[in-house]
Amino acid sequence: MNISYKWLKELIDIDLPATDLAEKLTRVGLAVDGVHQYGEDFVLDIDLTSNRPDCLSHLGVAREVSVITGKPLAAGTSANEAEIPLPAALAHEIVKIEAPELCHRFTARIIRNVKIGSSPKWLVDRLEAIGERSINNVADITNYVMHELGQPMHSFDLDNLAENRIVVRAPRPGETVKTLDEVERKLDASMLAICDAEKPIAVAGVMGGFDSGITESTTNVLLEVAYFKRESVRHTSRKLNLTTEASYRFERGVDIMNLKRASDRATDLIVLLAGGEAGDFIDVFPTEVLPKQIESNDISAAVKRLTGLDVEIEESLRILSALGISTSGDAGVFVAPSWRHDIAIEEDLVEEVARHVGYDRITDELPPAYGAGEYQATEPQELSIRRTLADAGFDEALNYSFVDTKHDDIYETVPGLIDERLENKFVEIRDPVIEGAVRMRPTLLPGLLDAVRLNFNYQNRNLQLFELGKGFGSAASEEGLPNERELFALTITGQEVNEDRAMLGRELDFYDAKGAVESALASAGYDRASFSAAEIKHLRPGQSAIVSVSGNPVGTIGRLNEEISANYKFRQPVYVAEIDLQAVLANPPDPVRYAALSKYPSVVRDVSFAVSRSITFDSIRQAITEEGIELCRNVTFVDVYEGKGLGVNERSITIRLEYRSDERTLIDDEVEQVHSGLIRMLEENLKIKQRI
Repeated sequence: MNISYKWLKELIDIDLPATDLAEKLTRVGLAVDGVHQYGEDFVLDIDLTSNRPDCLSHLGVAREVSVITGKPLAAGTSANEAEIPLPAALAHEIVKIEAPELCHRFTARIIRNVKIGSSPKWLVDRLEAIGERSINNVADITNYVMHELGQPMHSFDLDNLAENRIVVRAPRPGETVKTLDEVERKLDASMLAICDAEKPIAVAGVMGGFDSGITESTTNVLLEVAYFKRESVRHTSRKLNLTTEASYRFERGVDIMNLKRASDRATDLIVLLAGGEAGDFIDVFPTEVLPKQIESNDISAAVKRLTGLDVEIEESLRILSALGISTSGDAGVFVAPSWRHDIAIEEDLVEEVARHVGYDRITDELPPAYGAGEYQATEPQELSIRRTLADAGFDEALNYSFVDTKHDDIYETVPGLIDERLENKFVEIRDPVIEGAVRMRPTLLPGLLDAVRLNFNYQNRNLQLFELGKGFGSAASEEGLPNERELFALTITGQEVNEDRAMLGRELDFYDAKGAVESALASAGYDRASFSAAEIKHLRPGQSAIVSVSGNPVGTIGRLNEEISANYKFRQPVYVAEIDLQAVLANPPDPVRYAALSKYPSVVRDVSFAVSRSITFDSIRQAITEEGIELCRNVTFVDVYEGKGLGVNERSITIRLEYRSDERTLIDDEVEQVHSGLIRMLEENLKIKQRI
C-alpha cells in the first residue's frame, strides 16, 4: 500500500520527516518496507496485514499518526450524514436491491452536465505518486477518493443504463458482462451483479462494465458507493480469477458508515473539476448494523495482565479514543468503530494499547502463575515416543494443519476419522491463511511428504522423519463439531547414516519402518502391535499392511505407491506409516512383568519353510503360539528368500525357535521331540514345507 507523505499532511499536521514517520508507523504495527522520493513528495510503502483494511487509505493511516503524535485530524475528515436522501418510495425507482443478504447498503448520486476531460496536474501527480495512472477526470476522482478514504466506488454513464435505474441482484442463467478490461465474463447465480433494468452492467465489488463506463461523450453520471458482503466478493473474485483494487478492499472489509462521506467527497470534486451539477442522492440501507460492544471492566489491569505493561487508565483511554474506540453509557463497555472489523474482544483492546505504548517495552518476563501445570494423561507416553524415535535417528517434523484439496481421497485415513456417508467428508476453512490450503488435514502424510521433497531438493536423500499432530474429519454430530484425533506418522527413505562415518549403510526398507513403529508403540507401553498384509490406497501392493493394537486396526504402513511417488518426483523408495495414536492410548498399556534370569541355557533351532505368498511370518508365529508349548519360549523372524529353487508363487521364510526350561538343562532328544512336533503341525495346518 503506497501512502503519499504530502497527501497525509493534508489530513493531519505532521512535523516529523518522512523517514522518522516510517519508523514510528513500523513500531505500531504498520510495517513500512521503504520510503522513496517522487518529485517533491515522499511515498511510504506499507505492508499491511489482512486484518487492517482500515489502513488501506490515507485517512486510516492518518488516524494512526494522530495517536502517535497526539494531534487531531484535520477538519472535514469526519463523517457527515446530515443530508436527507431521496425518500424510500422514490429511491426504489432508481435503486432496487434484490439480494440484501449480499448488498448491505447501496448509495447512488446523480450528477448531470459533467464534462469529461483530462485531470488537473495536481490530481495526476497525486495518483502517479502512489502508482496509479490517470484515465479521465471522473475516473481519476473515484480512484483518488478510494485512496483517500478507503471506499471503492464506480461511476456509470447514466444515459447508457436501461430505464436509468440500478438493480442489484444475482445473475440469471447465461448472463454475461463485458468488464472494463474488455473481457466477456460469464456470471452464475453464486455471484452478485449490478444491473440496469435489462442486463448486468458490473460485477459487484470487483469491476465495472465496459458498455456502461464513462466515455468522452458522457454528460450524466450515476456515482455508485456501496457495501458488499466480504465473502461474496472474495468468492466472485476467485471464481472469475479477477483481482482489483476494489475487490482487495471489499474482501477485507470497508466502512459501511463511510459511504455517504465518500460519495459527497467524490461529488464535490466532480462538480469542481468536471463542471457537474449534483442531483438526487439515493441511499438504500436494508441491513441494520449494530456497533460491536466489548466488555473490559479495567482496561489498564487487562493490559498489565496480558502484556506486563503498566499503562495508566487515562493513557489507555486516550489511545483507544484516538483510534475511534469509544466508551458506551455502561461502565466498562467499549464500542468498536465501524471501520475496525478486527476488534471484538478485550484482548483486541489490549493489543491496540500495547502496540501504541510500544511492543519493545514488553520485557522478557514470565507472567505470574496462579496454578500448577500438569501433563495431560497421555503426554508422558507421547514424550516417550518422541524420545525413542529421536534416539533411533529420527527428526521430528512440525507441519501446518491445513492442506490443499488436491490431497482429497489420495490417502487412506486412520479408521473412524472420516465418515464416508457424509457429502462433505473433510473440514473446510472459510478464510484460509494460505491460498489453496482450504482443508484441515485428515492425515499427516502430505506434510511429511512435502518435507521429504524439500530435503530431496537440497540433496538430502537419507531421511527418517516423524510427526505427532491432529487429524480432522467431518462428523454428523448434533453439535456440528468435527472429529479430531491425535495421530502419529513417520517416513523413512534412503540409506542408513552412521555417526562419524562418511560411508552410508544399507538401504532402509519396510522392516525399518515396521521396527520404528514397534519401538515407538513399545515405548508407550504397547508391545503387542500386529501387522497384517492388506491393500492400502496410497501404498504399493505387496508392501503394505494394517497395524492393529489389541486386535483393533489403528493405522497403516508400507511403501508409497508409484502414482504418488511420481507426483512428488521421488526416484527412490519412500516408506510411510500412520497410526491413530489416540485410539492406541485409549487402551490400557501392557503390564510390565519382571522375572529372574533363567539359570539354564536355551536351545536355538533355525528352520526354513517353502510357503506360498499368502503365508506370512505372523501367521506362522501365531500358529506356534496357539499350541501353548511351555518349552518353546520365543519365535523370531530371521530372513526371507525368493528366487532359484522356488516356484513362481513361492518364497522361503526362515524363523528361529528358542527352547528353554526354568527347572533343568534341556537335552537334545526332548528338544528334538518338541521341535519335530511343531514342524509337523505347521506343515499340516498351514500347508507349508520344511526346506532346511
